Amino acid sequence: MANSSINQVIQTILDARTAEREADAAAGSELTQTQVYIGLNDADTKKQEHGTERYVSVLKWVCQQYGVPFSFDVINGGYVHDNGEYTEERSIVLTFIDVDQQTADEIAQDLCTFFHQESVLVTTDRIRVRSVRAALSKE
Repeated sequence: MANSSINQVIQTILDARTAEREADAAAGSELTQTQVYIGLNDADTKKQEHGTERYVSVLKWVCQQYGVPFSFDVINGGYVHDNGEYTEERSIVLTFIDVDQQTADEIAQDLCTFFHQESVLVTTDRIRVRSVRAALSKE
């Protein structure tokens, strides 16, 4: 009888561990997401000197040269310069998933230089990633 109770407790623990592993697998992997915010206004003139598509083209070229997966959005926003002056401008938010910090920082520095910025903002977060696939019909 004692063995039956012990076996029951062990089975309950094993079931709980299996449920935890299945939940973790469903939740996905933990990776790093890095975002680089690059303004398009020139650091000196405080105006956008080129068309947005030209900046996007440079951004794509730089990311391809580094061989990293990326995505980006063009957004509007505002910020305060080092001298206290407020500016609104168009910016590009470049997103990397699971790109090492050194590579992301090198790309950020290159884009800061190419886009003639005072600085660019870099954020890094730990994120959960999972793939969801569509069921394809067989016709």
